[in-house]
Amino acid sequence: MSIRSGLFKLLGLCLLAGVLVAGIMFPVVGAAGVISNQASETVESMSSSLADEPPPLVTTLTDREGKPFATLYEQYRIPTTSDQISEAMKWAIISVEDRRFYDHHGVDWKGTLRAAISNSSGGDMQGASTLTQQYVKNYLINVTYRGDELGQQKAQEASLARKLKEARIAIQLETKMTKEEILTGYLNVVEFSRQIYGVGAAAQAYFGTTAAELNVPQSALLAAMVNNPAVLDPWNNPEKAKERRNFVLDKMVENRKLAKEDAEKFKEEPLGVLPGGPDKPASTCVSADPAFGFFCQYVEDHLVEDLGMDKDDLYTGGYVIRTTMDRKATLEAKKAAEEEVRKDEPNVANTLSVIKPGKDSHEVVALVANKDYGTDSAAGQTVYGLPYEVFNVTGAGSSFKIFTAAAAMEQKKYGIFDTVPVPNFHVSPVFNWGGEHCPTRPSGVRTYCVSNASDGADTSMSLQDALAKSPNTTFVILEEETGMGPVVEMASKLGLRKTMASRPADGRQPDPDHEKPEYSMSQKEFYGPNELAPNGRGMFTLGASPVSGLELANVAATIMSGGVWCSPTPVLEVNDRAGKPFPVKEPECEQVVPEELANTLAVGLSKDTQPGGTAASAAAAAGWDRPMIGKTGTTQFQGSAAFVGATPQLAAAAMVFRPDIPYGGLSYGGPGNVHATANGNMFGGMTPAQTWFRAMKPIMADLPPEPLPQPDPAYTKMR
Repeated sequence: MSIRSGLFKLLGLCLLAGVLVAGIMFPVVGAAGVISNQASETVESMSSSLADEPPPLVTTLTDREGKPFATLYEQYRIPTTSDQISEAMKWAIISVEDRRFYDHHGVDWKGTLRAAISNSSGGDMQGASTLTQQYVKNYLINVTYRGDELGQQKAQEASLARKLKEARIAIQLETKMTKEEILTGYLNVVEFSRQIYGVGAAAQAYFGTTAAELNVPQSALLAAMVNNPAVLDPWNNPEKAKERRNFVLDKMVENRKLAKEDAEKFKEEPLGVLPGGPDKPASTCVSADPAFGFFCQYVEDHLVEDLGMDKDDLYTGGYVIRTTMDRKATLEAKKAAEEEVRKDEPNVANTLSVIKPGKDSHEVVALVANKDYGTDSAAGQTVYGLPYEVFNVTGAGSSFKIFTAAAAMEQKKYGIFDTVPVPNFHVSPVFNWGGEHCPTRPSGVRTYCVSNASDGADTSMSLQDALAKSPNTTFVILEEETGMGPVVEMASKLGLRKTMASRPADGRQPDPDHEKPEYSMSQKEFYGPNELAPNGRGMFTLGASPVSGLELANVAATIMSGGVWCSPTPVLEVNDRAGKPFPVKEPECEQVVPEELANTLAVGLSKDTQPGGTAASAAAAAGWDRPMIGKTGTTQFQGSAAFVGATPQLAAAAMVFRPDIPYGGLSYGGPGNVHATANGNMFGGMTPAQTWFRAMKPIMADLPPEPLPQPDPAYTKMR
């Protein structure tokens, strides 16, 4: 090397050293001082975040008894304190990543200058980082810029500017935290591959142990992995992982934390990780227990979509959410749904939604389907919210007659013991339809015609008997007398809130710009009086429109709660990562109909399970002997069916339907025969009712029978 080139290199090193020193110092003079002060504020803010803000944690969902059944997270992490981490783990990471950790004040100047020189000639600067600096970088990548790809790139780019900023934060950090706090913070934030972060989670996932129990070879492997978690994954790349682990053992010997003979012995040992991959909990509802997946997803949807909780906060906040789910009831309901309809039955969903009535809350007890919650459709899995979303697009049939009866009672048109007409065929003078065999009015508009499922000898009966025997003509006539506005409003009041806000075509949100009314209107608008149908649409009472099974169950819960509607809730309490209550504000309960009306309507619905009622056979087969309310429903061509029922203690709705047919699919879906384990099909009094009783009898086995409320004379006889 010439004297001249040597002088230039010396000059370059001096300038570089000056840049490093100047970059880390905090000048406060003139314009440069203003810029530096702004940078210092950023450094101060970041160092404060590292010192005070914890990283993402796992949110746990428990049943009502406090037993976990699902977890939600982006980063699997088990927080550990310093005394919960073995000395072997601490010295393994120090020996391989920052041997002078206890000697420097955040930056290893010797290593930094050496790396800077290497970088100036095209080398890599990464080897210069202290554990404090690595803590800064890992925190920025895994916490601050989590989900921000550009921010993560900037936090690890090989540039002098980034290195200077990182060094300044590290120096500042060491004025706020002790060495043990920094080491513990680093070991809690660093990544170990496969969504596993922090030594606590790594110890459990890799070895089935705790951070406190990690031995030397286990600690060496985990310390090895932080260098490149993906490349050194011990299940995918065991040879590379072992090579790096042994390198860490050598570094522990160099650092006088391990005897050489012990290191050589440990090198011969296998990696010792759990066979088949890491042991870690499910990260989403999809990978939770299939029996509990629908409930898990409903909790998430309710908190985020209904109550406005931030989804990212839900997945990272480390909450413990005690839900309303009854484990026994859920397992019994799941068993019943599968026994009535096999989970691999093509395109047939059998659901059951269970709610606890009450005047202060309506707690969701169980949400199940014959399908498992998951992504493998060939195995009978689905991620559709079958038991709770507005997903049964072909309807719940005659169960909607509940709303017509309630509206007629509210207007004092009929009481439950009043006589109602029961013609076998009826041509409506009010509603338009244009169906087969319907005459045309002088105006050219086709009339709406309706007939009963079968001809009967009775030309009249009490409203109570009509609710049990379900003649179609009767309830269309009641709609004519009551008006469609009050009927569709009653459906919404009693519980079909999201259902009535959805569009009649497919249960999705209305598209105001769509040319077809069934896509542009909500069900409430479509079936109530509107410009296209001034008197409304009378087929509403026959229940051929999309409906939520959970909301249908809540209708029964509202009736059994004395006419008090409450939003179905799956949450009892939420505690944050510190164990403190996190506020969850549910909508206020509402007295939607007079208590006297609700109690009398309950009596009016009490004969469906008795001889002559449409659910009588299913009730008798199950040996059911409790007082209850009930209503079956079957849509045209048996494309879907439902049974909604309740005792004073529990309300539930069972529905069987085809989840994968488009609007209008009934016309080519064919009759809904179900090749089930049990001998049932898509009639409300069969598969749905059989599912209901098969589940509810064991669920309620330990609850004493309770009587229905007494009817009020104001709503029994009005004529």
